[in-house]
Amino acid sequence: MYMQSNTNIPAGITASLLIIMACGFTQPLLAQTNNYAAATKTSDYPVVNTVTWYEVDPNWPQRPAGMPWGQISGLAIDKQDNIWINTRTNPAVQVYAPDGRFIRSWNVDNPKSIAHGLRVDTEGNVWLVDVGLQTVTKRSPSDGKVLLTLGTEGVSGCDDSHFFKPTDLAFSLNGDIFVTDGYGNARVVHFDKSGRYINSWGKLGTEPGCFSIPHNVVCDSKDRAYIADRNNARIQVFDFQGKLLDSWNNLLVPWGLWISPKDEIWVCGSSPMVWGFDPKYPTAPLGCPPKDQLIMRFNTDGKLLQLWTFPKAEDGMEKPGTLNWLHCIALDTKENVYCTDIIGSRVQKFIKKTDPQYRGSLKQ
Repeated sequence: MYMQSNTNIPAGITASLLIIMACGFTQPLLAQTNNYAAATKTSDYPVVNTVTWYEVDPNWPQRPAGMPWGQISGLAIDKQDNIWINTRTNPAVQVYAPDGRFIRSWNVDNPKSIAHGLRVDTEGNVWLVDVGLQTVTKRSPSDGKVLLTLGTEGVSGCDDSHFFKPTDLAFSLNGDIFVTDGYGNARVVHFDKSGRYINSWGKLGTEPGCFSIPHNVVCDSKDRAYIADRNNARIQVFDFQGKLLDSWNNLLVPWGLWISPKDEIWVCGSSPMVWGFDPKYPTAPLGCPPKDQLIMRFNTDGKLLQLWTFPKAEDGMEKPGTLNWLHCIALDTKENVYCTDIIGSRVQKFIKKTDPQYRGSLKQ
């Protein structure tokens, strides 16, 4: 399941492109290309694919019989290209190989746990962010043994030893830790690699430097932190002292972030939306339910380098290649894309494709 992507989009037409997507104009375009192979016989134009696209692998992963998946809120890929997920059930942490083989799993045995972020550090340790337990924990990758805890389990707050519904974390090159905190607080908290508190910044609001659900964070090689400011539909860029450096507005409602070794920032989410009320999800944040599902690739200056959209599934009607509340994104060393969704309760692998001569159907 796939739709046409757009690469190297000039900044001046980015907003227009997103408006076209948001208005639903992709549907007629898809209908026109459903008979794409036949069109090559009559086209007056070069029928050559110049875009990179992504095709779902419907057989990935090979989940063991009886292995449950809840809402999958955390995703990371380690140095061996193994895929780690954090799901709201038990086993909470599950690991799959690039070819889909199941590797291992372990539980988080606390009934108050609500899984959220998952990251793997340069030493291979697994870090879990728990909205329900109010903690960020460093764990052994083999069995989930807790090696370090940030925050105070079961106690919310807004100081150097408490979080209030934290969402994610990221690491600087020297191992410092940055936690987005989160659904309850509206700040970023900075620790050194040993867990010693350094500083924090941010408060609830819409003004520059404020947050409304700082939902994800990544750090680049130049000591900058990129924050998915979800309800404010922007990505804010800070130095490690909390000084605002840049803000990327009116591009998407950002849910998940991932950064490549080349400092390219990948973002998943949906097109910009205004606040509304859905009786099915009366207390949900902005963009729930989302009107579409997309991923974007930026350079560190905020230039949009690549855009790709996925069909948005209806609740209970998810199929391979569709997404329903896209939450996380990560890429392997072959630049295949992995996505998790909340309502769909899945992790999917989308294989990178670049064949200029490919002919086929673009049906949803």
